Amino acid sequence: MIAPSAACLDHPESSLCAADVCRGVTRMLFRHDLIAIPEVPLEGGRRADLMAIDARGQLVIVEIKVSRADLLGDGKWPDYLAHCDRYYWAVPAGFDATPLDGAAFLPERTGVIVADRYDAAIVREAHTLPLAAHARKRGTLAFARRAARRLVTLADPEAAVLPLA
Repeated sequence: MIAPSAACLDHPESSLCAADVCRGVTRMLFRHDLIAIPEVPLEGGRRADLMAIDARGQLVIVEIKVSRADLLGDGKWPDYLAHCDRYYWAVPAGFDATPLDGAAFLPERTGVIVADRYDAAIVREAHTLPLAAHARKRGTLAFARRAARRLVTLADPEAAVLPLA
């Protein structure tokens, strides 16, 4: 059962609540063999809260929303659709997700995930719309390079400040 975490109960619009949702979604995706990384910059200056890749190379973007104002005020999210095969909204348990059923949020295309700190559940599956080959290659390479860069800087934090050739 997905239950609101303490961070989401005490401070529902906090970054701690968003971090709990991120953790739960990442765990759920991992169980389904989708490997996710947070805070992924995209072309055009956008940043996906989570991006995941599956064994077939399909890309998934998950946008985390912990406040109604942020959800309703987010006009940039349709730009993310050009960077993924599937798109999900992720919200904390207890969040009023009824706006996500409205036409403006493309319920026929987007999925919904409810999460807490420990797990998540897909409550509406996202429709798969395959990326064009060139967009998939660009997205996959960017994902792989970002993931590898993060691993290098975990092992050697000073590497992050080395000049690029």
